[in-house]
Amino acid sequence: MSDIELDSTEREILDWVDSRADHMIAEVKRWAKINSGSRNAEGLEAMRAVLAEAFAETGGEVRAVELQPSQTVEPDGEIRDIEYTPSMKVSQRPDAPIRIVLTGHHDTVFPRESHFQDLDLWDDDTLNGPGVADMKGGLLVMLHGLLALERSPWADRIGYDVLVSPDEEIGSLGSGPVLAELGARADLGMTYEPALADGSLAGARKGSGNFSLRCRGRAAHAGREHHLGRNAIVAAADFAAELDRLNGAREGVTINVSRIDGGGAPNVVPDTGVVRFNCRVLDEDGAAWARGEIERLVARANARDGIDADLHGGFTRPPKPMTPANRQVFEWTRTAGRAIGLDIRWNDTGGVCEGNNLWAAGCPNVDTLGVRGADIHSDREIAKLSSFAEKAKLSAIMLMKFARGDFDARAARALSAAAE
Repeated sequence: MSDIELDSTEREILDWVDSRADHMIAEVKRWAKINSGSRNAEGLEAMRAVLAEAFAETGGEVRAVELQPSQTVEPDGEIRDIEYTPSMKVSQRPDAPIRIVLTGHHDTVFPRESHFQDLDLWDDDTLNGPGVADMKGGLLVMLHGLLALERSPWADRIGYDVLVSPDEEIGSLGSGPVLAELGARADLGMTYEPALADGSLAGARKGSGNFSLRCRGRAAHAGREHHLGRNAIVAAADFAAELDRLNGAREGVTINVSRIDGGGAPNVVPDTGVVRFNCRVLDEDGAAWARGEIERLVARANARDGIDADLHGGFTRPPKPMTPANRQVFEWTRTAGRAIGLDIRWNDTGGVCEGNNLWAAGCPNVDTLGVRGADIHSDREIAKLSSFAEKAKLSAIMLMKFARGDFDARAARALSAAAE
């Protein structure tokens, strides 16, 4: 795509974004000090309240969206419901002809008891802190892109829905149905996961599934009646070993056995074993192959004398390939970047995010529009401070060009529909 010109109105709006850089940096420091680990309901609600106040400045309708519970297998094999705090949704001009969905999350991987709660300025451009990149910094970029759009004379030509969720870091099981609903009716999506420190974005993404196999056996005294027991831990361990041997059997499919729960006193044959594992796939054919192999191994576990095995979980984030529709959105992103001197590149990744969910609903999207950062999910997480205004301007250009029709958002959706 050829380069685009920015007129005087657009440049004036970008100057306004630049003027907000110090405000964004001050806000990310304030927001990062609110612990909003995925299981910290109090912290998540405190963060949602702060976000609701901030996003009210867009003039859109801000409301809480209740999420349905999901289920988990406890270490003792019992099934328990997991409740979620609400997502925050912002809706603006729902009847506008062009519809954009913007997504992000306010949960982090750092629980309430984490040692990583403080901020540290490593140098003039590098802020270390929990969630500064993933993705409280990204939420500020999103917000200021929208505020820039609202300052423009073309805002009434575009409508948008924002969804900021409390469960992305634990799989988006609660928010997944809402993401699917919004993705199904949007022309395209913009998600604010962090870019890499060099500005590179994520391209194609693998699909991901989280699973638990529950094995039930028969308890017995390990000394007096060992022969009467049926060891569920051994059944679980054998299943795990067979799963691991699937690695390398099909290109692009990886299986990670992460944990085995169950058992107890050494003088008791354990009657419960729970294997937890993740599977990543390049495409739907790979997912079908993996499901078939997993089911084959479940059947083998059930064939053991005295063992009952049942599988829980599944593929909740389908693959997001670099289709023509997604490539078009990336080309628009690259073109918008060149207008402000950015050379935007992207690389395929095995990671997953809400962009997978949107694509599963047929919504083409770009999903790393947040700040430049590095070492996320660790106590070395950093955000590059110069990228706050930089990336907010990128979003502002994209949104204004969508509104003006210079980037035809509806054409991207048509490309997606044509491929189905």
